Parts: sequence; structure tokens; C-alpha cells
Amino acid sequence: MTVLSGGQTALHYELIDGDTDKPYLVFLHEGLGCTAMWKDFPRSLCQATGCPGLVYDRLGYGASPALTQPRTLHYLHRYALDELPRLISSLIPERDYVLVGHSDGASIGLIHASERPARLRGLVCEAAHVFVEAETIKGIETAVEASQAGKLQGLEKYHGSKTAGVFRAWSETWLSDWFRHWNIEYLLPAIDCPLLVVQGLEDQYATLAQVEAIVSQARHGWKLLVENCGHTPHLERPAELLQLMQAFIEELPQTSACLSG
Repeated sequence: MTVLSGGQTALHYELIDGDTDKPYLVFLHEGLGCTAMWKDFPRSLCQATGCPGLVYDRLGYGASPALTQPRTLHYLHRYALDELPRLISSLIPERDYVLVGHSDGASIGLIHASERPARLRGLVCEAAHVFVEAETIKGIETAVEASQAGKLQGLEKYHGSKTAGVFRAWSETWLSDWFRHWNIEYLLPAIDCPLLVVQGLEDQYATLAQVEAIVSQARHGWKLLVENCGHTPHLERPAELLQLMQAFIEELPQTSACLSG
């Protein structure tokens, strides 16, 4: 656990050993995820690249404390611009890093990258959302139906007594009328580090419009579309994703590409 602010907020995290001359890989989980739900993927990617790693549970998830306030339109911004920088400053100060984000975590990564942090070397952006579309709403409504039918009880293994709160915070926010206009396309041109934009061709929460919006508006974006794959390519096609992410990370510039000015 690490204390982030005022001696009150402690988050669960895990550090993965690696070459101290290489950047940390910082993993940002999905909207219903946590450290454990990445399975072995973070350690496998760190081993493949030789990079050290940091995996953590955001506030409200997994082994971290529960949320105490309702979410707002800017909840992803708060994770990206407050929690994540505090965590990096606390655990890996003065170290270069690469973000590996999935779903909500990928959107958080994009917001964070738009601030052009001096130590950020690149971003793997998997199944990100930059706006709300009909496919997103349909996918979440299907998940709500599955939850009501008791088909998502496996989440309790990861979130314990917080499970119902985690699911409500995610589903009610994205299905709310006031969230339908959420859009972060405006910040994409500010991102100046390399992006690997990954999406499964059968993603139940998004169309390829998300990918095209990112690669067409960010300066250095490459798209990777994964066939026969849904919303979690790193779990559905792990060997393929490991190879491709490894290649991207190993080809990153030796110094940060996120420069101000």
C-alpha cells in the first residue's frame, strides 16, 4: 500500500523487478478491473521487455479503499491528473515510464499523456474510449442484464464487499444522460509521445471509430486491430499481444518523446 494524500488514501500496488536502466511499465486496469484481473500479463510483458513494472488498484477497486463520493463527468480526469501522478511520484520518482492502459485505463492514459509528462516515453492504448457511442451503451446494458441475472458474481473474487459499488459506479455513470456527451477528442492533438492503439475487431463496447479518432488526431499513433477478439485482447490473444507490445516498447526512443512546446 502507498499513501497518496493527507495520510489518508492508501492504494494497493505491486512492483515487478526489471532492468533499472529501462522505463517502468505502469499498468492501468479497466473499468471493472484491478491488479489481479490482469492475470499474468504484466509480469510476462515485463519479462519479455526486461522493464520493471508497476500495477495498482485505483481508488474504489480491488484491494484499494472503496469510493466515498459519487462520480462526476471528470472522474477519469481525476484518476489521470491527480491519482496517477501522485502514485508515480511516490513509488517511481525520477524514472521514465510507459503506460499500458486497458479500456477505462487506456482513456486515463490518454488524458495523462495530454499533459506531456517529462518522463512519459509512450502509451499502449488498448480498447480505449474517447467518446460515448451507441455500441458502448449497448454493451453496458448487456452487462447490466448479465449482472441482474447473477452472471457476474465472479467479480466478488476481486472486489469483495465493494463489488456492487464498483459495478454501479461504472454502469450508472456511462448510462447516465449527463455522461452521453463525454468526449476527450479535444486533448488528442496535445499528446506528443508514441501511441500503440489496440482494439479487438469484435469489441462489444466500441466500434473502430474510437481507434480512428485517436490515430487521426494524435501525433504519433499506430493502430493494431486484432481479429477474432473482443474487449480484452491481452487476455484473449496474450501471445500475439505480448509480441506486438514488446516490439513497440523496445522501439521507443531512449529519451522521452513527450516534450513541451
